[in-house]
Amino acid sequence: MAQDSQGWTGLIADWSGDKAALHVPWAKAMMWVFLLSDTFVFGSFLTGYMTVRVSATAAWPNPSEVFSLVINGTQLPLILIAIMTFVLITSSGTMAMAVNYGYRRERKTCAMLMFATALLGACFVGMQAFEWSKLIAEGVRPWGNPMGAAQFGACFFMITGFHGLHVTAGVIYLSCVAKAVLDGRYEASGRYNNVEIAGLYWHFVDLVWVFIFALFYLW
Repeated sequence: MAQDSQGWTGLIADWSGDKAALHVPWAKAMMWVFLLSDTFVFGSFLTGYMTVRVSATAAWPNPSEVFSLVINGTQLPLILIAIMTFVLITSSGTMAMAVNYGYRRERKTCAMLMFATALLGACFVGMQAFEWSKLIAEGVRPWGNPMGAAQFGACFFMITGFHGLHVTAGVIYLSCVAKAVLDGRYEASGRYNNVEIAGLYWHFVDLVWVFIFALFYLW
């Protein structure tokens, strides 16, 4: 029993030594590890998409036509996508301000900015759902596509759906952290680095969208 106790003590000491060497909180280090693994996943998806698109025998759909909106008889190419991108980039700005106010211990302003970020994220997901419904109504499916190459539907729904799932999880995550900040749960411990950790996740989601936007909607 004493030997087991000494073993656990040594293990804890090793972990403490790593933390002291890295000068990074354990939760923040684990978020970086998670984001690195997620980078590989998204990278694999986007690389696979580019490979499928280049090797497709049928004509690939024109993004300006596929993702256009018709308003009052006028066709507006990529207008919805531009708004979605603007909303998500704006949310990165509000998240950055939330982190700043969090470290300044202005918890109400920090929480409100985080709630605003979550609201912008929810708006993005809502617009993405509208985009999906429009494509589904036009006959686009994961197994077929009346506008051109059949692989388009599978690539589009898989990659944008996976990203939308990340945004939805982020909205819930930010809302929970914002509620904790607003309730003053971090006042005694001073763990406002939790706001920064949530910000790392959100900025990652925004950055991934930039690549999706470039490869799906501009290429």
